Amino acid sequence: MLEDNRVKPTTVLSDPRGILDVGAPVLAMPVWPPESGGDDGSGDDAAAGDREVRVAWIGPGGAEVVETLGIDLFTVLEREDARGAAGEIVSVPVLAEGRGAASADGEVDVERIVLVGMGDASPAAHRKAGAALARALRGTSRVASTVTSASDEAGLRAFVDGLLLSTFQLDTYRSTPAKPKTLPLDTLVLAGTGEAVHTAVDTAVVMARAAWFARELVHTPPNVKDPEWLAERAREIGRAGSVDVHVRDEKKLEAEGFGGIVAVGMGSARPPRLIALRYEPEEIGPDAPHVVLVGKGVTFDTGGLSLKPRESMVTMKTDMTGAAVVMGVMSALPALGVRARVTGLVAAAENMPGASAQRPSDVIRQYDGTTVEVLNTDAEGRLMLADGIAYAVAELEPSAVVDVATLTGAATVGLGRTHAALYGTDDELADALIAAGAATGERMWRMPLVDDYRQALESTVADVAHLDTQRMSGASIAAALFLERFAAGVPWAHLDMAGPGRAEKDKDELVKGGTAFGVRALLTWLTPPPQDPE
Repeated sequence: MLEDNRVKPTTVLSDPRGILDVGAPVLAMPVWPPESGGDDGSGDDAAAGDREVRVAWIGPGGAEVVETLGIDLFTVLEREDARGAAGEIVSVPVLAEGRGAASADGEVDVERIVLVGMGDASPAAHRKAGAALARALRGTSRVASTVTSASDEAGLRAFVDGLLLSTFQLDTYRSTPAKPKTLPLDTLVLAGTGEAVHTAVDTAVVMARAAWFARELVHTPPNVKDPEWLAERAREIGRAGSVDVHVRDEKKLEAEGFGGIVAVGMGSARPPRLIALRYEPEEIGPDAPHVVLVGKGVTFDTGGLSLKPRESMVTMKTDMTGAAVVMGVMSALPALGVRARVTGLVAAAENMPGASAQRPSDVIRQYDGTTVEVLNTDAEGRLMLADGIAYAVAELEPSAVVDVATLTGAATVGLGRTHAALYGTDDELADALIAAGAATGERMWRMPLVDDYRQALESTVADVAHLDTQRMSGASIAAALFLERFAAGVPWAHLDMAGPGRAEKDKDELVKGGTAFGVRALLTWLTPPPQDPE
Protein backbone atom coordinates (compact mmCIF):
# COMPACT_ATOMS: atom_id res chain seq x y z
CA MET A 1 0.00 0.00 0.00
CA LEU A 2 1.08 3.58 -0.57
CA GLU A 3 2.44 4.93 2.70
CA ASP A 4 0.94 8.37 2.15
CA ASN A 5 -2.63 7.08 1.78
CA ARG A 6 -4.27 7.93 5.10
CA VAL A 7 -7.04 5.38 4.55
CA LYS A 8 -6.14 1.78 5.34
CA PRO A 9 -8.14 -1.39 4.70
CA THR A 10 -9.94 -3.20 7.51
CA THR A 11 -7.89 -5.52 9.71
CA VAL A 12 -9.41 -9.02 9.83
CA LEU A 13 -8.61 -11.29 12.77
CA SER A 14 -9.72 -14.79 13.73
CA ASP A 15 -10.46 -15.70 17.33
CA PRO A 16 -11.53 -19.07 18.80
CA ARG A 17 -13.71 -17.42 21.46
CA GLY A 18 -17.43 -16.95 21.12
CA ILE A 19 -19.01 -13.82 19.70
CA LEU A 20 -19.83 -12.40 23.15
CA ASP A 21 -16.33 -13.01 24.50
CA VAL A 22 -14.08 -11.14 22.07
CA GLY A 23 -14.97 -7.69 23.36
CA ALA A 24 -16.63 -5.72 20.58
CA PRO A 25 -19.38 -3.09 20.74
CA VAL A 26 -20.96 -4.33 17.51
CA LEU A 27 -21.96 -7.91 16.73
CA ALA A 28 -22.60 -9.20 13.21
CA MET A 29 -24.43 -12.44 12.46
CA PRO A 30 -25.61 -14.16 9.29
CA VAL A 31 -29.22 -14.46 8.19
CA TRP A 32 -30.44 -16.96 5.61
CA PRO A 33 -33.68 -16.99 3.62
CA PRO A 34 -36.57 -19.03 5.08
CA GLU A 35 -36.37 -21.72 2.40
CA SER A 36 -32.74 -22.46 3.25
CA GLY A 37 -33.64 -23.93 6.62
CA GLY A 38 -30.31 -22.73 8.00
CA ASP A 39 -27.40 -23.01 5.61
CA ASP A 40 -25.44 -25.65 7.51
CA GLY A 41 -28.24 -27.21 9.53
CA SER A 42 -27.07 -25.46 12.68
CA GLY A 43 -28.93 -22.18 12.35
CA ASP A 44 -30.44 -20.99 15.61
CA ASP A 45 -34.05 -21.75 14.70
CA ALA A 46 -34.77 -22.60 18.34
CA ALA A 47 -34.53 -18.92 19.13
CA ALA A 48 -37.86 -18.47 17.37
CA GLY A 49 -39.68 -20.61 19.87
CA ASP A 50 -42.53 -22.91 18.75
CA ARG A 51 -44.24 -20.43 16.41
CA GLU A 52 -44.11 -20.86 12.68
CA VAL A 53 -40.98 -19.24 11.27
CA ARG A 54 -41.96 -17.02 8.35
CA VAL A 55 -38.76 -15.00 8.31
CA ALA A 56 -35.13 -15.70 7.73
CA TRP A 57 -33.01 -18.02 9.83
CA ILE A 58 -30.33 -16.56 12.09
CA GLY A 59 -26.99 -18.29 11.98
CA PRO A 60 -24.39 -19.17 14.64
CA GLY A 61 -24.44 -16.96 17.72
CA GLY A 62 -28.08 -16.00 17.38
CA ALA A 63 -29.48 -18.02 20.25
CA GLU A 64 -26.67 -16.93 22.58
CA VAL A 65 -27.20 -13.26 21.76
CA VAL A 66 -30.99 -13.50 22.11
CA GLU A 67 -30.68 -15.17 25.50
CA THR A 68 -28.00 -12.85 26.85
CA LEU A 69 -29.32 -9.53 25.60
CA GLY A 70 -33.01 -10.34 25.76
CA ILE A 71 -33.73 -9.11 22.22
CA ASP A 72 -36.18 -11.04 20.02
CA LEU A 73 -34.28 -10.84 16.76
CA PHE A 74 -36.93 -12.78 14.86
CA THR A 75 -39.52 -10.14 15.72
CA VAL A 76 -37.12 -7.49 14.46
CA LEU A 77 -36.65 -9.38 11.18
CA GLU A 78 -40.41 -9.75 10.77
CA ARG A 79 -40.97 -6.08 11.47
CA GLU A 80 -38.34 -5.13 8.85
CA ASP A 81 -39.77 -7.67 6.40
CA ALA A 82 -36.26 -9.10 6.10
CA ARG A 83 -35.78 -12.19 3.98
CA GLY A 84 -32.06 -12.83 4.21
CA ALA A 85 -31.28 -11.69 0.68
CA ALA A 86 -27.57 -11.39 -0.06
CA GLY A 87 -26.30 -8.08 1.27
CA GLU A 88 -29.48 -7.22 3.15
CA ILE A 89 -28.61 -5.39 6.37
CA VAL A 90 -30.79 -5.07 9.47
CA SER A 91 -29.21 -2.96 12.20
CA VAL A 92 -30.56 -3.32 15.75
CA PRO A 93 -29.51 -0.81 18.42
CA VAL A 94 -29.08 -2.24 21.91
CA LEU A 95 -30.67 0.05 24.49
CA ALA A 96 -29.01 0.84 27.79
CA GLU A 97 -30.89 -1.82 29.74
CA GLY A 98 -29.58 -4.52 27.43
CA ARG A 99 -25.93 -3.62 27.81
CA GLY A 100 -23.29 -4.84 30.23
CA ALA A 101 -23.83 -8.59 29.90
CA ALA A 102 -22.23 -8.79 26.50
CA SER A 103 -18.76 -9.93 27.45
CA ALA A 104 -17.25 -12.32 29.92
CA ASP A 105 -15.85 -9.52 32.06
CA GLY A 106 -18.69 -7.05 31.47
CA GLU A 107 -16.25 -4.35 30.35
CA VAL A 108 -17.40 -4.05 26.74
CA ASP A 109 -21.04 -3.20 26.11
CA VAL A 110 -22.78 -4.32 22.98
CA GLU A 111 -24.25 -1.24 21.37
CA ARG A 112 -25.53 -2.67 18.10
CA ILE A 113 -26.37 -5.95 16.42
CA VAL A 114 -26.09 -6.20 12.65
CA LEU A 115 -27.87 -9.03 10.82
CA VAL A 116 -26.39 -9.74 7.40
CA GLY A 117 -28.32 -11.48 4.63
CA MET A 118 -26.44 -14.36 3.03
CA GLY A 119 -28.79 -15.25 0.18
CA ASP A 120 -27.87 -18.58 -1.40
CA ALA A 121 -24.50 -18.61 0.43
CA SER A 122 -22.61 -18.69 -2.87
CA PRO A 123 -19.26 -16.89 -3.15
CA ALA A 124 -21.03 -14.07 -4.99
CA ALA A 125 -23.50 -13.77 -2.11
CA HIS A 126 -20.64 -13.73 0.41
CA ARG A 127 -18.90 -10.99 -1.57
CA LYS A 128 -22.08 -8.93 -1.60
CA ALA A 129 -22.60 -9.55 2.13
CA GLY A 130 -19.05 -8.49 3.01
CA ALA A 131 -19.40 -5.30 0.98
CA ALA A 132 -22.77 -4.42 2.50
CA LEU A 133 -21.48 -5.00 6.04
CA ALA A 134 -18.39 -2.86 5.43
CA ARG A 135 -20.40 0.03 4.03
CA ALA A 136 -22.91 -0.18 6.89
CA LEU A 137 -20.13 -0.05 9.49
CA ARG A 138 -17.95 2.77 8.18
CA GLY A 139 -16.30 4.57 11.08
CA THR A 140 -16.75 1.64 13.49
CA SER A 141 -13.77 0.58 15.57
CA ARG A 142 -14.31 -3.12 16.25
CA VAL A 143 -16.88 -5.74 15.25
CA ALA A 144 -17.24 -9.37 16.32
CA SER A 145 -18.73 -11.57 13.60
CA THR A 146 -20.06 -15.07 13.03
CA VAL A 147 -21.15 -14.21 9.49
CA THR A 148 -18.72 -16.73 7.99
CA SER A 149 -18.88 -19.38 10.73
CA ALA A 150 -20.67 -21.82 8.43
CA SER A 151 -18.86 -20.78 5.25
CA ASP A 152 -16.45 -22.83 3.18
CA GLU A 153 -13.09 -21.37 2.13
CA ALA A 154 -14.44 -19.97 -1.14
CA GLY A 155 -17.18 -18.14 0.72
CA LEU A 156 -14.80 -16.86 3.36
CA ARG A 157 -12.39 -15.47 0.76
CA ALA A 158 -15.23 -13.82 -1.13
CA PHE A 159 -16.52 -12.24 2.08
CA VAL A 160 -13.08 -10.79 2.85
CA ASP A 161 -12.86 -9.43 -0.72
CA GLY A 162 -16.15 -7.59 -0.28
CA LEU A 163 -15.31 -6.41 3.22
CA LEU A 164 -11.90 -4.92 2.40
CA LEU A 165 -12.37 -3.60 -1.13
CA SER A 166 -15.82 -2.01 -0.91
CA THR A 167 -14.55 0.85 1.27
CA PHE A 168 -11.44 1.65 -0.76
CA GLN A 169 -10.45 5.33 -0.76
CA LEU A 170 -7.37 7.24 -1.85
CA ASP A 171 -7.00 10.00 0.73
CA THR A 172 -3.59 11.30 -0.25
CA TYR A 173 -4.35 14.53 -2.05
CA ARG A 174 -7.05 16.14 0.10
CA SER A 175 -6.16 19.14 2.25
CA THR A 176 -7.87 17.60 5.26
CA PRO A 177 -8.14 13.91 6.18
CA ALA A 178 -11.33 11.99 5.56
CA LYS A 179 -13.89 12.26 8.34
CA PRO A 180 -13.71 9.36 10.82
CA LYS A 181 -17.29 8.29 10.10
CA THR A 182 -16.38 7.74 6.43
CA LEU A 183 -13.34 5.57 7.12
CA PRO A 184 -13.40 1.79 6.70
CA LEU A 185 -14.30 -0.40 9.66
CA ASP A 186 -11.07 -0.65 11.65
CA THR A 187 -11.12 -4.28 12.86
CA LEU A 188 -13.36 -7.29 12.20
CA VAL A 189 -12.94 -10.30 14.49
CA LEU A 190 -14.15 -13.64 13.13
CA ALA A 191 -15.36 -15.27 16.34
CA GLY A 192 -15.33 -18.98 17.04
CA THR A 193 -12.75 -19.80 14.37
CA GLY A 194 -9.93 -22.33 14.34
CA GLU A 195 -6.45 -22.52 12.84
CA ALA A 196 -7.67 -23.62 9.40
CA VAL A 197 -9.84 -20.53 9.15
CA HIS A 198 -6.93 -18.38 10.32
CA THR A 199 -4.81 -19.59 7.39
CA ALA A 200 -7.61 -19.02 4.89
CA VAL A 201 -8.22 -15.53 6.26
CA ASP A 202 -4.54 -14.64 5.93
CA THR A 203 -4.55 -15.73 2.28
CA ALA A 204 -7.72 -13.81 1.53
CA VAL A 205 -6.40 -10.65 3.19
CA VAL A 206 -3.13 -10.78 1.25
CA MET A 207 -5.01 -11.02 -2.05
CA ALA A 208 -7.47 -8.27 -1.19
CA ARG A 209 -4.69 -5.96 -0.01
CA ALA A 210 -2.83 -6.57 -3.26
CA ALA A 211 -5.92 -5.39 -5.12
CA TRP A 212 -6.17 -2.38 -2.76
CA PHE A 213 -2.55 -1.46 -3.59
CA ALA A 214 -3.22 -1.79 -7.32
CA ARG A 215 -6.24 0.51 -6.94
CA GLU A 216 -4.05 3.08 -5.20
CA LEU A 217 -1.78 3.08 -8.24
CA VAL A 218 -4.71 3.38 -10.63
CA HIS A 219 -6.41 6.22 -8.74
CA THR A 220 -3.25 8.32 -8.38
CA PRO A 221 -3.59 11.49 -10.50
CA PRO A 222 -1.58 11.59 -13.75
CA ASN A 223 0.43 14.70 -12.86
CA VAL A 224 1.97 12.59 -10.08
CA LYS A 225 1.96 9.20 -11.81
CA ASP A 226 4.48 9.07 -14.64
CA PRO A 227 6.62 6.11 -15.79
CA GLU A 228 9.43 6.86 -13.34
CA TRP A 229 6.90 7.13 -10.49
CA LEU A 230 5.71 3.63 -11.35
CA ALA A 231 9.30 2.45 -11.39
CA GLU A 232 9.84 3.82 -7.89
CA ARG A 233 6.72 2.01 -6.65
CA ALA A 234 8.19 -1.17 -8.12
CA ARG A 235 11.47 -0.55 -6.29
CA GLU A 236 9.48 -0.29 -3.05
CA ILE A 237 8.02 -3.73 -3.77
CA GLY A 238 11.56 -4.99 -4.23
CA ARG A 239 12.77 -3.42 -1.00
CA ALA A 240 9.94 -5.18 0.85
CA GLY A 241 11.72 -8.44 0.04
CA SER A 242 11.95 -11.46 -2.27
CA VAL A 243 11.34 -9.55 -5.52
CA ASP A 244 14.20 -8.33 -7.72
CA VAL A 245 13.54 -5.16 -9.72
CA HIS A 246 15.31 -3.88 -12.81
CA VAL A 247 14.33 -0.70 -14.65
CA ARG A 248 15.30 0.24 -18.21
CA ASP A 249 15.25 3.96 -18.92
CA GLU A 250 14.63 5.56 -22.32
CA LYS A 251 18.28 5.28 -23.38
CA LYS A 252 18.45 1.56 -22.66
CA LEU A 253 15.08 0.99 -24.31
CA GLU A 254 16.26 2.63 -27.51
CA ALA A 255 19.65 0.94 -27.46
CA GLU A 256 18.14 -2.53 -26.91
CA GLY A 257 15.47 -2.19 -29.58
CA PHE A 258 12.22 -1.70 -27.64
CA GLY A 259 10.77 0.29 -30.54
CA GLY A 260 7.13 0.09 -29.48
CA ILE A 261 7.64 1.45 -25.97
CA VAL A 262 9.98 4.17 -27.25
CA ALA A 263 7.54 5.23 -29.99
CA VAL A 264 4.60 5.59 -27.62
CA GLY A 265 6.61 7.65 -25.14
CA MET A 266 8.33 9.97 -27.65
CA GLY A 267 5.76 12.75 -27.41
CA SER A 268 6.04 13.17 -23.64
CA ALA A 269 8.56 15.14 -21.62
CA ARG A 270 8.37 12.29 -19.10
CA PRO A 271 10.18 9.38 -20.77
CA PRO A 272 9.14 5.72 -20.85
CA ARG A 273 10.36 2.82 -18.72
CA LEU A 274 10.35 -0.95 -18.86
CA ILE A 275 10.07 -2.28 -15.33
CA ALA A 276 10.92 -5.90 -14.62
CA LEU A 277 9.99 -7.49 -11.29
CA ARG A 278 11.25 -11.03 -10.78
CA TYR A 279 10.11 -13.44 -8.06
CA GLU A 280 11.96 -16.72 -7.61
CA PRO A 281 11.27 -18.69 -4.43
CA GLU A 282 14.09 -20.47 -2.68
CA GLU A 283 14.64 -24.20 -3.13
CA ILE A 284 12.70 -24.29 -6.37
CA GLY A 285 13.59 -26.94 -8.95
CA PRO A 286 14.83 -26.22 -12.46
CA ASP A 287 11.60 -27.62 -13.91
CA ALA A 288 9.36 -25.22 -12.01
CA PRO A 289 7.18 -23.13 -14.32
CA HIS A 290 8.14 -19.58 -15.23
CA VAL A 291 5.14 -17.34 -15.75
CA VAL A 292 5.61 -13.91 -17.31
CA LEU A 293 2.95 -11.25 -16.77
CA VAL A 294 3.03 -8.22 -19.07
CA GLY A 295 1.08 -5.10 -18.09
CA LYS A 296 0.14 -2.06 -20.14
CA GLY A 297 1.25 1.02 -18.24
CA VAL A 298 0.06 4.09 -20.13
CA THR A 299 0.13 6.56 -17.27
CA PHE A 300 -2.01 8.98 -19.23
CA ASP A 301 -3.45 8.50 -22.69
CA THR A 302 -4.35 11.55 -24.73
CA GLY A 303 -4.38 9.44 -27.87
CA GLY A 304 -1.18 11.11 -29.06
CA LEU A 305 -1.51 12.94 -32.37
CA SER A 306 -4.68 10.90 -32.97
CA LEU A 307 -6.14 12.97 -30.16
CA LYS A 308 -9.04 11.66 -28.11
CA PRO A 309 -12.18 13.77 -27.59
CA ARG A 310 -12.09 15.73 -24.34
CA GLU A 311 -14.71 13.55 -22.65
CA SER A 312 -12.77 10.38 -23.45
CA MET A 313 -9.65 11.64 -21.70
CA VAL A 314 -11.26 12.09 -18.29
CA THR A 315 -10.74 8.48 -17.24
CA MET A 316 -7.39 7.97 -18.93
CA LYS A 317 -5.34 8.03 -15.74
CA THR A 318 -6.66 4.45 -15.44
CA ASP A 319 -5.08 3.33 -18.72
CA MET A 320 -2.22 1.86 -16.71
CA THR A 321 -4.51 -0.59 -14.92
CA GLY A 322 -2.75 -3.55 -16.54
CA ALA A 323 0.53 -2.36 -15.05
CA ALA A 324 -1.09 -1.82 -11.65
CA VAL A 325 -2.53 -5.34 -11.75
CA VAL A 326 0.87 -6.86 -12.50
CA MET A 327 2.50 -4.85 -9.71
CA GLY A 328 -0.26 -5.79 -7.28
CA VAL A 329 0.23 -9.47 -8.11
CA MET A 330 4.01 -9.25 -7.72
CA SER A 331 3.68 -7.53 -4.35
CA ALA A 332 1.72 -10.47 -2.92
CA LEU A 333 3.70 -13.46 -4.19
CA PRO A 334 6.19 -13.71 -1.29
CA ALA A 335 3.47 -13.63 1.37
CA LEU A 336 1.50 -16.31 -0.48
CA GLY A 337 4.53 -18.54 -0.90
CA VAL A 338 3.87 -19.12 -4.59
CA ARG A 339 5.96 -22.06 -5.84
CA ALA A 340 6.71 -20.79 -9.33
CA ARG A 341 9.04 -18.30 -10.92
CA VAL A 342 7.08 -15.22 -11.90
CA THR A 343 8.31 -12.19 -13.80
CA GLY A 344 6.21 -9.07 -14.11
CA LEU A 345 6.99 -6.75 -17.01
CA VAL A 346 5.51 -3.27 -16.86
CA ALA A 347 5.71 -1.32 -20.11
CA ALA A 348 5.25 2.28 -18.96
CA ALA A 349 4.85 5.40 -21.10
CA GLU A 350 2.80 8.56 -21.33
CA ASN A 351 1.03 8.97 -24.68
CA MET A 352 1.18 12.71 -25.44
CA PRO A 353 0.91 14.79 -28.66
CA GLY A 354 4.25 16.54 -28.26
CA ALA A 355 6.46 17.88 -31.03
CA SER A 356 8.43 14.62 -31.12
CA ALA A 357 5.39 12.30 -30.96
CA GLN A 358 5.04 9.42 -33.40
CA ARG A 359 2.76 10.08 -36.36
CA PRO A 360 0.04 8.04 -38.02
CA SER A 361 1.72 6.17 -40.90
CA ASP A 362 5.09 5.88 -39.10
CA VAL A 363 6.81 2.50 -39.36
CA ILE A 364 8.49 1.28 -36.17
CA ARG A 365 10.51 -1.81 -35.32
CA GLN A 366 9.45 -3.95 -32.37
CA TYR A 367 11.84 -5.82 -30.05
CA ASP A 368 11.79 -9.00 -32.17
CA GLY A 369 12.55 -7.11 -35.37
CA THR A 370 8.99 -7.00 -36.72
CA THR A 371 8.23 -3.75 -38.54
CA VAL A 372 4.82 -2.24 -37.81
CA GLU A 373 2.86 0.41 -39.66
CA VAL A 374 1.27 2.66 -37.06
CA LEU A 375 -2.09 3.86 -38.36
CA ASN A 376 -3.56 5.41 -35.23
CA THR A 377 -1.47 6.64 -32.32
CA ASP A 378 -4.43 6.05 -30.01
CA ALA A 379 -3.96 2.30 -30.43
CA GLU A 380 -0.70 2.51 -28.53
CA GLY A 381 -1.07 -0.17 -25.90
CA ARG A 382 -0.54 -3.10 -28.25
CA LEU A 383 2.78 -1.60 -29.42
CA MET A 384 4.04 -1.59 -25.84
CA LEU A 385 2.70 -5.05 -25.03
CA ALA A 386 4.26 -6.45 -28.21
CA ASP A 387 7.72 -5.38 -27.01
CA GLY A 388 7.10 -6.93 -23.60
CA ILE A 389 5.83 -10.22 -25.02
CA ALA A 390 8.64 -10.44 -27.58
CA TYR A 391 11.26 -9.75 -24.92
CA ALA A 392 9.78 -12.40 -22.61
CA VAL A 393 9.85 -15.02 -25.37
CA ALA A 394 13.38 -14.17 -26.52
CA GLU A 395 15.09 -13.75 -23.16
CA LEU A 396 13.12 -15.28 -20.27
CA GLU A 397 12.22 -18.83 -21.37
CA PRO A 398 8.64 -18.57 -20.11
CA SER A 399 6.33 -21.52 -19.74
CA ALA A 400 3.38 -19.12 -20.18
CA VAL A 401 2.90 -15.44 -20.97
CA VAL A 402 -0.19 -13.50 -19.88
CA ASP A 403 -0.65 -9.89 -20.87
CA VAL A 404 -3.13 -7.61 -19.09
CA ALA A 405 -4.48 -4.35 -20.46
CA THR A 406 -7.30 -1.89 -20.76
CA LEU A 407 -6.83 -2.27 -24.49
CA THR A 408 -9.91 -1.79 -26.68
CA GLY A 409 -13.25 -0.09 -26.38
CA ALA A 410 -14.50 -2.84 -28.68
CA ALA A 411 -14.21 -5.36 -25.85
CA THR A 412 -16.52 -3.18 -23.76
CA VAL A 413 -19.04 -2.91 -26.58
CA GLY A 414 -19.16 -6.69 -26.88
CA LEU A 415 -19.08 -7.71 -23.22
CA GLY A 416 -20.05 -4.64 -21.21
CA ARG A 417 -18.46 -3.92 -17.84
CA THR A 418 -18.94 -7.28 -16.14
CA HIS A 419 -16.65 -9.52 -18.19
CA ALA A 420 -13.13 -9.19 -19.58
CA ALA A 421 -12.31 -10.54 -23.02
CA LEU A 422 -9.86 -13.43 -22.81
CA TYR A 423 -7.90 -14.67 -25.80
CA GLY A 424 -5.47 -17.54 -25.71
CA THR A 425 -3.48 -20.04 -27.70
CA ASP A 426 -3.54 -22.76 -25.04
CA ASP A 427 -6.80 -24.31 -23.85
CA GLU A 428 -5.45 -25.42 -20.48
CA LEU A 429 -4.14 -21.93 -19.72
CA ALA A 430 -7.35 -20.24 -20.83
CA ASP A 431 -9.52 -22.65 -18.84
CA ALA A 432 -7.43 -22.14 -15.71
CA LEU A 433 -7.68 -18.35 -15.95
CA ILE A 434 -11.43 -18.47 -16.53
CA ALA A 435 -11.86 -20.76 -13.51
CA ALA A 436 -9.77 -18.43 -11.34
CA GLY A 437 -11.83 -15.48 -12.54
CA ALA A 438 -15.08 -17.25 -11.73
CA ALA A 439 -13.82 -18.07 -8.23
CA THR A 440 -12.96 -14.45 -7.49
CA GLY A 441 -15.85 -12.69 -9.21
CA GLU A 442 -13.48 -11.37 -11.91
CA ARG A 443 -15.31 -12.94 -14.78
CA MET A 444 -13.75 -13.57 -18.19
CA TRP A 445 -15.24 -14.68 -21.49
CA ARG A 446 -13.08 -16.49 -24.01
CA MET A 447 -13.08 -14.87 -27.43
CA PRO A 448 -11.93 -16.42 -30.72
CA LEU A 449 -8.70 -15.78 -32.57
CA VAL A 450 -10.35 -15.77 -35.98
CA ASP A 451 -7.97 -16.85 -38.75
CA ASP A 452 -9.98 -15.04 -41.42
CA TYR A 453 -9.31 -11.73 -39.68
CA ARG A 454 -5.53 -12.00 -39.95
CA GLN A 455 -5.55 -10.53 -43.44
CA ALA A 456 -6.96 -7.32 -41.94
CA LEU A 457 -3.52 -6.63 -40.43
CA GLU A 458 -1.69 -6.69 -43.75
CA SER A 459 0.40 -3.64 -44.57
CA THR A 460 1.75 -2.42 -47.90
CA VAL A 461 4.85 -0.86 -46.33
CA ALA A 462 5.71 -2.95 -43.26
CA ASP A 463 5.57 -6.53 -41.98
CA VAL A 464 2.24 -5.88 -40.34
CA ALA A 465 -0.23 -3.10 -39.56
CA HIS A 466 -1.29 -2.68 -35.97
CA LEU A 467 -4.95 -1.99 -36.86
CA ASP A 468 -7.61 -3.48 -39.09
CA THR A 469 -6.86 -2.06 -42.55
CA GLN A 470 -9.83 -3.70 -44.26
CA ARG A 471 -12.70 -2.59 -42.01
CA MET A 472 -13.63 -6.14 -41.10
CA SER A 473 -14.76 -5.04 -37.60
CA GLY A 474 -13.83 -7.20 -34.62
CA ALA A 475 -11.35 -4.61 -33.34
CA SER A 476 -10.69 -6.48 -30.09
CA ILE A 477 -9.97 -9.66 -32.05
CA ALA A 478 -7.67 -7.78 -34.41
CA ALA A 479 -5.69 -6.44 -31.45
CA ALA A 480 -5.36 -9.93 -30.01
CA LEU A 481 -4.22 -11.32 -33.36
CA PHE A 482 -1.58 -8.61 -33.55
CA LEU A 483 -0.24 -9.56 -30.10
CA GLU A 484 -0.39 -13.30 -30.76
CA ARG A 485 2.33 -13.15 -33.42
CA PHE A 486 4.84 -11.93 -30.81
CA ALA A 487 4.18 -14.91 -28.52
CA ALA A 488 5.90 -17.11 -31.12
CA GLY A 489 4.20 -20.34 -30.09
CA VAL A 490 4.67 -19.98 -26.31
CA PRO A 491 1.39 -20.60 -24.40
CA TRP A 492 -0.10 -17.14 -24.25
CA ALA A 493 -3.22 -15.40 -22.99
CA HIS A 494 -4.40 -11.83 -23.51
CA LEU A 495 -6.77 -10.25 -20.98
CA ASP A 496 -8.51 -7.19 -22.41
CA MET A 497 -10.33 -5.73 -19.41
CA ALA A 498 -11.21 -2.29 -20.71
CA GLY A 499 -14.78 -2.87 -19.50
CA PRO A 500 -14.45 -4.27 -15.97
CA GLY A 501 -11.24 -2.31 -15.41
CA ARG A 502 -13.36 0.75 -14.61
CA ALA A 503 -16.58 1.06 -12.61
CA GLU A 504 -19.15 3.81 -13.10
CA LYS A 505 -20.51 3.53 -9.56
CA ASP A 506 -20.06 1.71 -6.26
CA LYS A 507 -21.40 -1.83 -6.38
CA ASP A 508 -20.53 -4.76 -4.15
CA GLU A 509 -16.72 -4.83 -3.76
CA LEU A 510 -16.20 -2.27 -6.54
CA VAL A 511 -15.90 1.46 -6.08
CA LYS A 512 -16.26 4.12 -8.75
CA GLY A 513 -13.10 4.40 -10.83
CA GLY A 514 -10.33 1.89 -11.39
CA THR A 515 -11.17 -1.60 -10.13
CA ALA A 516 -7.77 -3.36 -10.41
CA PHE A 517 -9.62 -6.17 -12.17
CA GLY A 518 -7.49 -9.28 -12.44
CA VAL A 519 -5.32 -9.11 -9.33
CA ARG A 520 -7.33 -11.67 -7.37
CA ALA A 521 -7.90 -13.92 -10.38
CA LEU A 522 -4.22 -14.03 -11.31
CA LEU A 523 -3.15 -14.65 -7.70
CA THR A 524 -5.70 -17.45 -7.41
CA TRP A 525 -4.38 -18.99 -10.63
CA LEU A 526 -0.78 -18.73 -9.40
CA THR A 527 -1.68 -20.15 -5.97
CA PRO A 528 -3.30 -23.53 -6.62
CA PRO A 529 -5.01 -25.28 -3.70
CA PRO A 530 -2.87 -27.76 -1.75
CA GLN A 531 -2.97 -31.32 -3.05
CA ASP A 532 -4.61 -33.99 -0.89
CA PRO A 533 -2.10 -36.60 0.25
CA GLU A 534 -2.43 -39.91 -1.58
